[in-house]
Amino acid sequence: MAGNPSPGGQMLPPILARRGAAGFWLVVVLTGAGTGLAAAALTGLLEAVQQLVWGGNGLDVLQAATHAPPWRHLAALVGAGLMTALGQVLLTRLSSGNGIDITAAIWFQAGRLPALRTLGSAMLSVIIVGMGAALGREGAPKQAGAVIANVMSDRVHLSDEQRRLLVACGAGAGMAAAYGVPLGGALFSLEVLRGALALRFVLPSLLTAIVATGVSWAFLPDMPTYVIPLYKGSMSSVAWALVAGPIVGLVSVLYVRAVAWADAHRPVGWRRVLAPIVVLGLLGAASIPFPQLLGNGRDVAELAFTGQLSPPLLGSLLLLRPLATVLCLGSGAPGGLFTPSLAIGAMLGGLLGMAWSWLWPGVPPGSFALAGSAAMLAATTQGPISAIVLVMELTGFARAEVLPLLLAVTTATLVARTIEPRSIYDARLTDTQVRDRQRARNRAMEESPT
Repeated sequence: MAGNPSPGGQMLPPILARRGAAGFWLVVVLTGAGTGLAAAALTGLLEAVQQLVWGGNGLDVLQAATHAPPWRHLAALVGAGLMTALGQVLLTRLSSGNGIDITAAIWFQAGRLPALRTLGSAMLSVIIVGMGAALGREGAPKQAGAVIANVMSDRVHLSDEQRRLLVACGAGAGMAAAYGVPLGGALFSLEVLRGALALRFVLPSLLTAIVATGVSWAFLPDMPTYVIPLYKGSMSSVAWALVAGPIVGLVSVLYVRAVAWADAHRPVGWRRVLAPIVVLGLLGAASIPFPQLLGNGRDVAELAFTGQLSPPLLGSLLLLRPLATVLCLGSGAPGGLFTPSLAIGAMLGGLLGMAWSWLWPGVPPGSFALAGSAAMLAATTQGPISAIVLVMELTGFARAEVLPLLLAVTTATLVARTIEPRSIYDARLTDTQVRDRQRARNRAMEESPT
């Protein structure tokens, strides 16, 4: 694809030899570097808040919360509710509108976002997740990366097409830097956020994610997020994937629709102050017998991956964790949905695997949980390729059991897409916007070379 002679042109400069391309690629590198620093700073803030509120080393919230007295659960979550209420009032004064959504900004505003409000929302989400809100921490570095890309685009006067891509790359690089998943973050930015795995988009997304991850590694540990055993493939797990995949797809549809409902019914007026205090206070009470409900779900996902959750506890958490996430979101609390979705998939896969083992024993429950997490991620984000790579990078997953994982992802995504066109990141879009985006995506793929 030919590049435009000027950095502000409509087309993307594919190689450095093109006139004006150096400015675009410099912005890509600077966006990656800034996003890596922001992700490291936000991760440090998260760990500091967790240590201040729950004690321990600031990393293992579940262990600290398990040994914390009931009053600390209530105090931490009511405090998170108060922080959310105050934060929402302050954020509303920074800019008009009903919040910040990266997907809508990329598709309908050429990636333009209100910088102060978006960064304020990112900071607030990190603080309340550290205090125990059942939402993901990846929302903050994604927002930071998107803002940095947007500011850089303004500085060099990029075209709308270039800005749209760069904001998607910045958001994906935020995830890449926060979790140490450069390839998965790059694919996520294109497949899920930009909506096209086009060849002309690949190099910018890869470079942004690589730079961001490399910078973050100067401050964050370079190791898998989840430490799991080495599982081996079997015919039993392949057969299970063919049965479990569609079930995961159906559950993902319910989850996406619950997220859309919660977002559509966020409180307004004085209820914006009361709702997060009540909801997060209830979460604090529920976390006394079930500390696994706290935080983004990383701890409970790892327990599922290593087969350390009993069937009754898995069943209980499979109902309570999604409910906690949806209620937190519906109360107006900002946060991500990536890790909560992965945790739900891990618990569902583990529970289905335990039931399967009655018919065909021999496969560890953690193996089923791993495939279930990838299938749920793929179905809820509608990004099967990025979901597979992300799970592999997050866990250091070997290829021994890749076939059941691929089968579960494929069947789950097929069922989900057949029933529900939205992903969890499209929940704020109206039906008209979803149709407009799909038409734009199809038109772009037909008119543009890969």
